[in-house]
Amino acid sequence: MRRPSVFSSRRQFLQNSAALLASGAAPFVGTVADPEGAGQSDTSFVSDQEKRRRELWDLLGDLPWQHRPALAKLLSTEEHEDYTVERLVLDLNGLEPVPALMLIPRKRQTPAPGLLYIHWHAGMYNLGKEQLLRGVQAQPAYAPICAQKGLVTLAIDSWCFGERKHETDGKLGEEDAFKLMLWRGQVLFGMMMFDEFRALDYLASRSEVDGRRLGALGMSMGATKAWWLAALDPRLKVCMDVCCLTDYDELIRTHGLKEHGIYYYVPSLLKHFQTAGINELIVPRPHLSVNGRQDSLTPPTGVERIRDYLLPLYRKYGKESDCHIELFDCPHVELPEMRTLVLKWMDEHLVAPHGENH
Repeated sequence: MRRPSVFSSRRQFLQNSAALLASGAAPFVGTVADPEGAGQSDTSFVSDQEKRRRELWDLLGDLPWQHRPALAKLLSTEEHEDYTVERLVLDLNGLEPVPALMLIPRKRQTPAPGLLYIHWHAGMYNLGKEQLLRGVQAQPAYAPICAQKGLVTLAIDSWCFGERKHETDGKLGEEDAFKLMLWRGQVLFGMMMFDEFRALDYLASRSEVDGRRLGALGMSMGATKAWWLAALDPRLKVCMDVCCLTDYDELIRTHGLKEHGIYYYVPSLLKHFQTAGINELIVPRPHLSVNGRQDSLTPPTGVERIRDYLLPLYRKYGKESDCHIELFDCPHVELPEMRTLVLKWMDEHLVAPHGENH
C-alpha cells in the first residue's frame, strides 16, 4: 500500500540524520560538554549529538535493523464526521505484525503535519492504540483535537498491548516478553522504541504528510517514549509529553522504582545517561513537558532538575521559549490547563506552515 521504511539500518539512519543536520535541513542540537562555556562550531554540536545518540541506541539491545518492512496492509476504513480512520497492519520489525490506526482529517493542509500518538500503560493491556479514539478518564480522547488541527495521526499497538496482547494476564505477558527478550539479547523497551521509530518512518512516507512537520505526543508510558524517540530521531520537529518526565536519580531516592512497569528498565542505562542527558539530545527542537507535583511516577524535584539543566542549553543553542517544562498541582492526570498548553504547541510547531515560526 505504501513504500517501506526509509532507513534499512541504524548506520544508514545515523549517517542520513548527520548529513541532514550538517546541511541545515534540520536544526543542529546542543552539546553535552560545555553548556555555559565558549561556543563550539556547528560541526561539533552535530558530531557530539550523533555520538551520544549512537550510545543511546546501543543500550537498547539487538534490534532488527536488517529487516526491510513490507508494504502496509489496509484492513478497513471508518468514516467519522471530521476524519477517516484507516485500520492497518504494519510490518515494522519482522517478528510480529503491528496493528495501527491512521487518522486522516477531512480538512487539512496539503501536505499536512504528521503526529505520532503513543498510548499509555496504566495496566490497561487491552487498550493500546484505541486510546487515541476513546481516551481514558485521566486523558480525554485526542482524536477530535487531531482532526480539528488537521494533524494526520498514527497510533500503533505497543508490544504486549491491544491486539498484541497475547496472554490473558497482560502483566504476565509483559513480564514473559521482557525475560525472553533478555535471553535473546533484546531489551523490551528497545523493541518498543524501534517500533515507534519505524512507525515514524511510515508516517513520514504517507503522501498526505509533510515530512518536515512531524511531532510525537504521549502520556505516561507514551510520554517517556515520546521524549526518548525525540532524542533518538532528529526527524521529530516537536515533542509533547504528559506526566512522565522522570529523573532517574530522584526516582531512586524517593523509592519509586515500583511505580513504573518492567518495560521501563534498560540495562546499564545509568552508566551512560541520566534523564537530562537523554533530553539534551532534543535541544534545540521544541519540547513541551507537563507533569504533576503529586505524581509518584514523576518526583517534582527531579522534573525541576531536568528543567534547570535544559533551559541554559536552549538559551545557548536555540530559543529558551522552545523549552517549556511545567509542574501542576495534580496527580497522574492531564488537566485542562495541560491540554491548553499542548494545543498551543500543536498550533505553533506543527499546524503553522513549515518555516513560519521555526
